[in-house]
Amino acid sequence: MTRPARVIVDTSALQFNLALVRRHVPNSKIMAIVKADGYGHGVNRVGKALADADAFGVASIEEAITLREGGSKNPIVLLEGPFERRELELIKLNRLQAVVHNHDQLTMLLEEKCDIPVWIKLDSGMHRLGFQVDELESILTKLNAHRSQILCMTHLANAHDKDDENTLKQTEIFLAATKNFDGEKSIANSAGILGWSVTQSDWARPGIMLYGVSPFKDKFGAELGLKAAMTVKSAIISIRKIKAGESVGYGRGFVSSQEMTVGVVAFGYGDGYPRAAGTGTPILVNGKRTRVIGEASMDMLTVDLTTIPKASIGDEVTLWGPQLPVEVVAESANTIPYELLCRVRMRARYVES
Repeated sequence: MTRPARVIVDTSALQFNLALVRRHVPNSKIMAIVKADGYGHGVNRVGKALADADAFGVASIEEAITLREGGSKNPIVLLEGPFERRELELIKLNRLQAVVHNHDQLTMLLEEKCDIPVWIKLDSGMHRLGFQVDELESILTKLNAHRSQILCMTHLANAHDKDDENTLKQTEIFLAATKNFDGEKSIANSAGILGWSVTQSDWARPGIMLYGVSPFKDKFGAELGLKAAMTVKSAIISIRKIKAGESVGYGRGFVSSQEMTVGVVAFGYGDGYPRAAGTGTPILVNGKRTRVIGEASMDMLTVDLTTIPKASIGDEVTLWGPQLPVEVVAESANTIPYELLCRVRMRARYVES
């Protein structure tokens, strides 16, 4: 029997979410962010579903080549730019665009006369990647002699916090720095698209919202009109009764205060389930909500079946999906939904719906 752990990807949900992005930013082009294997959904699967996007954003040339080999004709942007000089030939060969965020990359492109579309990244306050804003004019002077297309972007540090006015400050800094720049610009990520209209510009760069997940802590994706694209399922593989005072799992991580029924699910941290999502984390058995007990092991986790007396071996378990938002599981694990989506690439089978 095939191990029941599986990830179901609803490609129609991806398309629905892209359409929602366009309704929010009708005057912007859309760069769909598909790095980390399409946030764990499968980069070529996502690329085909989101073929109507104006461009894709990836973190590495390997991801870009995977998209090209999968048949994607869309413009593809390397969000961290080239890492070394020898990548430039592959960038040209695969018709890629590159973000340039430091002087080493700038020198590399100029010396190799690599005439590709370039996105200049400015640091408007995140202080991770990007040139200082007052360097833009000198960078443009160097690039203008070699580039047919130059664009400009920045990245928002805290747009997911709607009470933090730093997003307004970053936007003001970027717009002031680029007021004399006549090329296309990009500011908004998912949180910017949904929560900060001031960040709308020529290009928007949605990531997490494309997969149906909220960028905000106080909202679920469905509350924002999004559809979850990923459902993670498995099945019950063992059921047993335990008495009060008996424990379950490694380290006696859960000790029962009463007689109860325990189910074992074929899914663990080796499949991408967060070990930190311990006792109390919601989970669905046959569509009914119950709780995880103890800590996940590599291949299995245990659930409380006391309130589901008719549960039996082989019954379906949903770890997250439209009926149990991944945001809920992430909160129980003290992490963010992005991490959970990316981690399920580890071992579970993928199925399209």
